[in-house]
Amino acid sequence: MDTSTATHLQCGRHRLDLSFPRVMGILNVTPDSFSDGGRHAVPDDALRHAEQMLAEGAAIIDVGGESTRPGAEPVSPQQELDRVVPVVEALVREFDALVSVDTSTPEVMQATAEAGAGMINDVRNLRREGALSAAIASGLPVCLMHMLGEPGDMQQEPHYDVPVEEAVADFLAQRVAACEAAGLRRERLLLDPGFGFAKTVEHNLRLLKHMDQLAPLGLPLLVGMSRKSMIGKVLGRPVEERLSGGLALTAMAVERGARILRVHDVGPHVDAVNMTWAVLEEGGTHD
Repeated sequence: MDTSTATHLQCGRHRLDLSFPRVMGILNVTPDSFSDGGRHAVPDDALRHAEQMLAEGAAIIDVGGESTRPGAEPVSPQQELDRVVPVVEALVREFDALVSVDTSTPEVMQATAEAGAGMINDVRNLRREGALSAAIASGLPVCLMHMLGEPGDMQQEPHYDVPVEEAVADFLAQRVAACEAAGLRRERLLLDPGFGFAKTVEHNLRLLKHMDQLAPLGLPLLVGMSRKSMIGKVLGRPVEERLSGGLALTAMAVERGARILRVHDVGPHVDAVNMTWAVLEEGGTHD
């Protein structure tokens, strides 16, 4: 198997350089996000926060209109459209930003692609009915994440019969094959190991330690561990005090091959990414 990873990704009109790790800023426009409690659910507030993240070095803004926290309830497609599309349109219009849309909903994939989004980030890895066809039609790159079950039940005693890194690699390989068989080209795919999704703390720690086992899949890795419960449970910290732990995890993820780091606190994570990369490359950082 070819284990080389593409260094550029065409994201609509944007060409994303992945020859070094990039930071993706999280913009939740939901009223029930686990980390920000709906602080950016109003479009004007969302735009101000996105502008700050771009100024701090975010290469991508990831907009989500459906909470995927453990135990979250699904929202209707129309609710998600109403939350997400105006924000995507404004981000493109005001900042010419590279926008990723965190969605599993075919209608949202289609509408946000038409609104100027450059990437689809699907925690359900295109398994929702109609999602694969919508993703193909969008022409955009898609991130496939590992998750068993649904957000509402994924944390009910997750179990794997093999080491978690093997289970994740096998699952993602199968999803890549299914996407390719349906006509979604391999060069349009990214992979997310799914930290915090259908995994215990021990699973998460082991998965990060052995994340280099995903390298043979030969696709860019997107990793999101910012403010997650694995940090809280190891360090005994509430959500608002998990930055230091998150920075440590980000540095380790970069060392183990992550190319996109999905985070809440963009500025500190950009510094952590650049510092880690400078060590790995023995000099040089990127703006």
